[in-house]
Amino acid sequence: MIHEPVLLKEVLEFLITNPEGIYVDGTVGSGGHSEAIAEIVCQKGGRLICIDRDPDAVAFSKNRLLSKQCVKVVKANYKDIDIVLANEGIDKVDGILLDLGMSSMQLEDSGRGFSFLKDEPLDMRMDPQQPVKAKDLVNNLSEYELSRIIKEYGEERKARLIAKAIIRERRKKPIESSLELAKIVSSVIAEKERRKHPATKTFQALRIAVNKELENLKEFLEKVPDLLKKGGRVVIISYHSLEDRLVKSYIKKWENPCTCPPNLPYCICGKKPVMKRVIKKGIKPTESEIQKNPRSRSAILRVVERL
Repeated sequence: MIHEPVLLKEVLEFLITNPEGIYVDGTVGSGGHSEAIAEIVCQKGGRLICIDRDPDAVAFSKNRLLSKQCVKVVKANYKDIDIVLANEGIDKVDGILLDLGMSSMQLEDSGRGFSFLKDEPLDMRMDPQQPVKAKDLVNNLSEYELSRIIKEYGEERKARLIAKAIIRERRKKPIESSLELAKIVSSVIAEKERRKHPATKTFQALRIAVNKELENLKEFLEKVPDLLKKGGRVVIISYHSLEDRLVKSYIKKWENPCTCPPNLPYCICGKKPVMKRVIKKGIKPTESEIQKNPRSRSAILRVVERL
């Protein structure tokens, strides 16, 4: 299944300020956003560098974008965007897109246990070359560490009870599959509490931990200002509060980097703003987009421009 690109119209509107410029899609996935970006920049002599750490996504996007001469698809983690650009002989770019969502391909066709609705090996690695799988965490971490991960990364109120249930079940036999884990979590959360699938937050937490998603995002955000040309933009689509909170904290730091004590009458640290918000609040999908693509419902898009 081809992933429906989220907030595509808004991405194109805010990302492409110069059709002749150089752009990066840091999470190409199945290439929906990239295909639309390439339609604009390729005919104007621009360039598009597409990055993904999932080898299946890289292979799929290479094939999908084969006819776009200005596109290059690279297997890498988006946190290493500076290395990818240096290898391409690029110093700064006109725009960077980061869509932090899971693709339909990963959820439905990867066989890596991302979905709690399928009986697949409990893997959850976006890059199969990573050493640690979700089942390693589930079967080896202490109750305290499991509870911490589920609470911190999943924002799950019943994290401690879920961790206890996991420990209890793994004493009988190792937990090997996504469906096994989903059933364990479902046994803890009462029927009346199930607005979403009860395993949603636990699976999110384990996926974030396995793939070091927040650490990667933080490393990327540290590098962004130095990689954008003046007037260049970064567009980030987040899907849960942990990601969005981190993005907002960096926007605040970029806009107001002054470290002087608040009681000083004027700034003496000399730190100047490096980025500014293009839109004050994040953009969310319309009701019609959510109906067409239900996975877009939690998305929020933020746009920041290099000063």
